[in-house]
Amino acid sequence: MAEDDGEFTYVSREMLRVQLKIGTPNPQINKPAIWIDAGLHAREWIGISSALYFINKLISDYDQPEVKNLVDSYDWYILPVVNPDGYEYSHTHDRMWRKTRSQQDNDCYGVDANRNFNFHWNEAGTDPDPCHNTFAGKRAFSEPETQAMSDFILSKRRDIKIYISLHSYGNLWLTPWGYTRNLPDDYDELIRIANIAAAAILAVRGEEYLTGSAAGLLSYLAAGGSRDWAKGKAGIKYSYSVELSPSIRTADWSFRFELPPRFIPLVGEDLYMGLKAVAEALQEKLTLEMNVGCI
Repeated sequence: MAEDDGEFTYVSREMLRVQLKIGTPNPQINKPAIWIDAGLHAREWIGISSALYFINKLISDYDQPEVKNLVDSYDWYILPVVNPDGYEYSHTHDRMWRKTRSQQDNDCYGVDANRNFNFHWNEAGTDPDPCHNTFAGKRAFSEPETQAMSDFILSKRRDIKIYISLHSYGNLWLTPWGYTRNLPDDYDELIRIANIAAAAILAVRGEEYLTGSAAGLLSYLAAGGSRDWAKGKAGIKYSYSVELSPSIRTADWSFRFELPPRFIPLVGEDLYMGLKAVAEALQEKLTLEMNVGCI
């Protein structure tokens, strides 16, 4: 079902959150939850398409046992377009538009939504020029989009076990941190789960995803990102960002942000299999921990 959170973007577009709760609820327990967002960066259309593909998969294929298990075992919170103002602008004016559309100084517009979270905000990988693509805003959570997303996640922080933010491009499954090249204390466990996702994706059609920390795999530091915030502030242990196809290691990389529509079901199925593998791995871990606690 869709939940209206009453939040609006800078140009008064209503933000939509899709919460899927399909199956027989268990009133005696709080189901663990998984959060997925896409479209922090407006031009990364394949992330939005893949989030919608995943939503459709959970609804349309519920009669399949593996999908039923995913829906009955978890609450899925999915925000398919974090930045609808920028997304619309990338359709109508500038296909490569990245930021939000809030008015800034010097006749500039927009903030990099993935530099706008209040965890090590503006420490690295940002630019003070409000016209620049990596302008982090005048303050953390200056954008109503990031503030609304933060408010909701914090309200569910005890239930959300996995945070996934969809981006493009590169075929990368990234752990924290992005603001520093230091690794989280639980990096080995984060990579274990990320490798499970990468192996599941590889088995679909041979797409190879690299796994590692954002600062380790990317050529730059980036502070104030949602993935780092989800782990460092919201306390969500399994926090990742996923750079979807194309991969810089294949011929398709020339498409960059402009994958042709024929790739939508291919990348969507890759993501579905990766998310399914991650959810099943966590389910196994949670069941083991519960059984150990009962001994």
